Amino acid sequence: MFSPAALQSDHASDAPHTPMLFICKEQGVAQCFVLFVACNRQTETAGETGWESCKMKGNAVYKRSYNGCLAMCGSLQLGACLPSENELAQQLSVSRTTIRTVMTGLEAVGILSREGAIRRLSRHPQPEDAFPDTQTQSTSATVERRFLEWILDGNIGPGYLLTAAELARQFGTSTTIIREHLPHFQHFGLIERRPNSAWLFKGVTPAFANEIYEVREMFELRAARSFAVLPDDSRSWRHMRMIEAEHRALLKSIDKDYSLFPNLDERLHRTIHETTDNRFIKDFYDIISMLFHYNARWDVEDEKQRAFAALTEHITYIEALLGRDLKAIDQACRQHLKTARSNLLRSIELRMTMPPA
Repeated sequence: MFSPAALQSDHASDAPHTPMLFICKEQGVAQCFVLFVACNRQTETAGETGWESCKMKGNAVYKRSYNGCLAMCGSLQLGACLPSENELAQQLSVSRTTIRTVMTGLEAVGILSREGAIRRLSRHPQPEDAFPDTQTQSTSATVERRFLEWILDGNIGPGYLLTAAELARQFGTSTTIIREHLPHFQHFGLIERRPNSAWLFKGVTPAFANEIYEVREMFELRAARSFAVLPDDSRSWRHMRMIEAEHRALLKSIDKDYSLFPNLDERLHRTIHETTDNRFIKDFYDIISMLFHYNARWDVEDEKQRAFAALTEHITYIEALLGRDLKAIDQACRQHLKTARSNLLRSIELRMTMPPA
């Protein structure tokens, strides 16, 4: 069994920023953790060990890179050569060390084959080859998502005073991380800073939903128009055609599989948003995603009918995107978001009539 403590003691005399790499195989997938002795010294006082902090960060980077390479492989023909390690590192904004480890993992599961320095595509990736989105998030993103899920679950109501110490205990992390990321939600109007390091939770109200959907419409229209003008060789077209096929398949089995819709909905909208290459739009969509799941969780009445209606709107939207028809895209997008806003307002009003959790 690998011992982080043994690794640190063996390298106690290393320079503060000397990277130490080990690779393990877990369920056929190579995983990489890049550790820094300095992280241990810097984060132990914040309530977590350097091993835990670096492991989580390194693992998330690896898994994001792995999924990124899977997406790239999905757009290639069988037998095609992959770009060089340098090119892949630049495209994914990671180190060559991470890319090499990802390549090892892809070879291990038979997606790639190697001929000297050349790697070729042996098979196309399948959905089960990818890591779940929750495993590709950084520590900070994980904390933010858990916080948002916690408040949307109805654990607290409008007017509740939050403290960093309380939240650190709730999520098993350090007060430093909580203080660092709470201001993020202030930008969205969910919380408000108060004296003595307290935060006032303002609540997910109909007014909040209306405001955030006005911004969503503006951002998504911009993203959809960007999608329509992507170059023909963009892998986003392949992704969108796959999503269209999944929509049509789900529509045929909607009577028994309607619960699969929320995941498909998130994938469609995230695919559209990510083509903008705008970090503010991508960041905003995380909030939208959580609000959608809030809606799905609390408003189960007529869930099948609402999933059917949304699927139908999605297909109209996808057809407009694939046809690069800007007028049809604008119309389909506005109609779908109008329906989504109505559903969210209904779920919020339903939640407000329920007793506190």
